[in-house]
Amino acid sequence: MASPPSLFCCMFFIVSIAATNSPVEPSKEFKVGGSEGWRTPDANESAIYDQWAARKRFRVGDSLRFEYKNDSVLVVDKFGYYHCNASNPISTFNHGNTTVVNLDKPGPIYFISGDPNHCKDGQRLVIEVMSLHQVAHSPPSVANSPDSAMSPSSLSGSGVSDSVTLVSVSVAVIATSVTLFSAPFPFVSYV
Repeated sequence: MASPPSLFCCMFFIVSIAATNSPVEPSKEFKVGGSEGWRTPDANESAIYDQWAARKRFRVGDSLRFEYKNDSVLVVDKFGYYHCNASNPISTFNHGNTTVVNLDKPGPIYFISGDPNHCKDGQRLVIEVMSLHQVAHSPPSVANSPDSAMSPSSLSGSGVSDSVTLVSVSVAVIATSVTLFSAPFPFVSYV
């Protein structure tokens, strides 16, 4: 029979491999607005950026490419986004005609045009950046409004819950094994 330390090491190795064997999706660069780029929407397409973002899944490590002419991109807080308030931006990008923003943390990120009139006409974007970089097994959910947030149920088909369950069960098995094999057995006589 294997000794408790070697059994523990073997089980730890198996759990480590299972936990790290999840498929990883490479980082992506998204061109904001598709082929049209970052522009002031026409009167009948004020929701163009909401619709564009709803068809995408953004993750930490991805980036957004804003291509524009005679304009700028501002990262703002939620208030600045909803009120087209460019007076206190988190970041301002107005150098040249292309800006690449790296998505380095999870959560919502709000973008507006530096021209308040462009923003009021719909040139603003809110995205939700996900922290997990695993390949999804189901299509992304479509947001109903720019105010909707990611819910735990949106991750249900991503394989994340399977990995968490596997790791949790494996840790429980290891803990039980260590407890059982490190204590003397009452039914074994020590002569």
